[in-house]
Amino acid sequence: MSEEILKVENVSMKFNLSKEKVDSVKEYMIKFFRRELKYNEFWALKNVSFSLNKGDRLGILGLNGAGKSTLLKVIAGVFKPTEGSVERHGVLAPMIELGAGFDMQYTGKENIYLYGAVLGYSKKFLDERIDEIIEFSELGDFIDVPLKNYSSGMKARLGFSIATVVNPDILILDEVLSVGDAKFRKKSEKKIMDMFASGVTVLFVSHSMEQIKKICNKAIILQKGQLVAAGDVDEVAAKYAEMIK
Repeated sequence: MSEEILKVENVSMKFNLSKEKVDSVKEYMIKFFRRELKYNEFWALKNVSFSLNKGDRLGILGLNGAGKSTLLKVIAGVFKPTEGSVERHGVLAPMIELGAGFDMQYTGKENIYLYGAVLGYSKKFLDERIDEIIEFSELGDFIDVPLKNYSSGMKARLGFSIATVVNPDILILDEVLSVGDAKFRKKSEKKIMDMFASGVTVLFVSHSMEQIKKICNKAIILQKGQLVAAGDVDEVAAKYAEMIK
C-alpha cells in the first residue's frame, strides 16, 4: 500500500485588496480605527483538494493568475490558508523565490542562518552543514561580504545551496531553476536530479508541457483558483492543451 505524504483538503486563500490609495501610515491608521478602509475580497484559491503518495511527481498547470504560486506557498507554510488544511509528512525543501528571506545588510554567512531559520532548519543543523553550504555555493571569500554587494546570480546560488542542504521528502519547484552561470546551473540541475532519483515527492510548476510530461506522473489544472482537472499526467496535459488553444 502506498504511503500518503501530502494531503491538501478544501484549501481556500483569500486576500483583501484595498480599494483606495492611502498615502501614509498615519492616514492608514486613522482610516483603520474609523473603520473607513474598504477592501475587495480576492480568492486566489477556492476549495482545492488533492493528495500525493511517496514518490509521486505532480505537475501544476494553469495560466498566469490561476493560483499556482499561491498554492505552493500554502503547501510550503509561507501562507496560512483562509480555509481548509494541509497535512505534510517529512522534510520539505521549497525552491520558490530563492533567498526571499535574505537581509542585504548581512553577510552571506549570516544569511545562511537567517534564511535557514526561515526554511525551518535548526541552528545546530546549520552549524553542522555550513561548510557544505559554502562549498556548494562557490562563493569563497564573498561569504563574509554583505549581500548588498552580491550579484543576483551570487544571491541565487547562496539561496539554492541553503535550500538543498537537506535530503527532502517533498520538493517544491516553481519553474525550472536557472541559477548562476552555466557551470553552476549544471551542478544545480544534477543536485535536483539526484533528489528525483532518491524517490522524493515533487510538486512542479511550469508553463512547459514538455517538462511536466518528462518529470511528472500526475498533474492538476488550476483555473481562477479552482481545481478543474486532476489525474494521470498525459490525460491532464491533453485537457490543458485543449483549454489553451
